[in-house]
Amino acid sequence: MTEKKDSGNKPPIKKAVALRYDKSKEAAPTVIGKGQGLMADKIMAMAKEHNIPIHEDRDLAEILSRLDLQEEIPPATYVVVAELLAFIYRTNESFKP
Repeated sequence: MTEKKDSGNKPPIKKAVALRYDKSKEAAPTVIGKGQGLMADKIMAMAKEHNIPIHEDRDLAEILSRLDLQEEIPPATYVVVAELLAFIYRTNESFKP
């Protein structure tokens, strides 16, 4: 999720992007949801409801929010997203019984 500051007196705009990655089917993570404002809030609520890890990175969210739905992330973001996925995988492993 991200908040974009406006040059005026308007409050920041929240943005959220949801990614899916199935290495057996996809070459790179794919954007499966995105939104701003109330839609960003709904995406975040759904993620929390389904115990999907949430990572806040304003710059990354800004880049990924420009992609179309079902579009793979650009190669320039591979390293950042790979680090994020590695963190999520390690976190998931530590919570296994």
